[in-house]
Amino acid sequence: MNSHYDIVIVGGGMVGASLAASLIQASQTLDLKIAIIEAHALPESAVDGYQPSYDARSTALAYGSRVIYERMGLWDTLQTHLAAISDIHVSDQGRFGMTRLHAKDENVPALGYVVENRWLGQVLLARLQAEDAANIEFICPATVTEIQPAAENMQLQLEHDGETSQLTAELVVMVDGGRSPLRQKMGIGYQQQDYEQHAIVTNLTPGQPHNGMAYERFTRNGPMALLPLEDQNGEPRVALVWTVPSEQLDETLALSDEDFMARLHDTFGYRLGYFQRVGERHHYPLKLTFAEEQVRSGLVLLGNAAHALHPIAGQGYNLALRGAVRLAEYIIQTKQRGKALGQLADLQAFQEQVRGDQQKTVGFSDQTMKLFSNSQPLLALGRSAGLQIMDTCPLLKTVFARSAMGLDIAAPDLQAQPTASSVADKA
Repeated sequence: MNSHYDIVIVGGGMVGASLAASLIQASQTLDLKIAIIEAHALPESAVDGYQPSYDARSTALAYGSRVIYERMGLWDTLQTHLAAISDIHVSDQGRFGMTRLHAKDENVPALGYVVENRWLGQVLLARLQAEDAANIEFICPATVTEIQPAAENMQLQLEHDGETSQLTAELVVMVDGGRSPLRQKMGIGYQQQDYEQHAIVTNLTPGQPHNGMAYERFTRNGPMALLPLEDQNGEPRVALVWTVPSEQLDETLALSDEDFMARLHDTFGYRLGYFQRVGERHHYPLKLTFAEEQVRSGLVLLGNAAHALHPIAGQGYNLALRGAVRLAEYIIQTKQRGKALGQLADLQAFQEQVRGDQQKTVGFSDQTMKLFSNSQPLLALGRSAGLQIMDTCPLLKTVFARSAMGLDIAAPDLQAQPTASSVADKA
């Protein structure tokens, strides 16, 4: 373990690991020393012989995130264990409104993908342990207990192997989750809106193949999503994200598997036939959280430490990934200019670059949730009519689909835009 690094990433989850993977080429060409500090021991990194787990938690990747992982050189491996979303079916329970999106209409191979978190983590870890990632060091299990600005660098105190040690870094990136104790300790406030809802997350075996169809259904109690997963042992699986009012959580979790699936049928119907099996149920409260400071001198917040969204549009991780790639671009360009990474004015300029994406994505998630959770009759009728109109208007469908795919309708050639990896190639 060194005593000084150019960049210290606090949190080795999917966002932190993706940031590091974006910097692998630059770490060689620009001689960047990077440390990833993670509270847990490293998991098994071998990707050969991976077997999907029935109860695995999963993440929806927008098409734009596929492009990002292609640029990192990870997609060929990643796609061996995921499910493509070829179609999206959006409906409003008890109303006539409905719209359907199709990948073929948007000239893309898929609208998105669903990947098990464990598989994505293993692919990222394997990349970070490759020979060309020698400048990236894992320090784990270790906990950062304090971060303080020093004369020219940031100073970190951490507990590792039962001992207390100190590191310095030009730039510290905090990616330690929505409950970040460091964020609170450093006095970084946040705005929070409690939706008074919980998300119940589980996997199911449907009676019919999903055929790559994802379902977004707006119900009286909140949105519900069923997403295609990779088949297991020849049987189809889908991932369920079911929003319930907080006061109904305990009663819903206490249902037997049979009663749980019966209630799901009452809400979702039988578009996938009769559900055959339900896995282990997890749950978490739904809140919109936004850090009041995302940059300080020598410090950047990413991922849930910076913003946590309602899962209604599945955009939380995709927004965080885009932020990680843009931060990698900032780091590369700043080093190419021979400047220090932690200068406040430059970090504030970076924050301005990502602010628009954050506001648009957070606003879409928040307003959509409120619109489809409102039972006022005229509003309900209007949104149902809106879904029906969208279903008959190709342009509206394209705007909605490109937003869901993490693409900008004004810049359809995403692959032509500069990226961290392309900048590193020129370094």
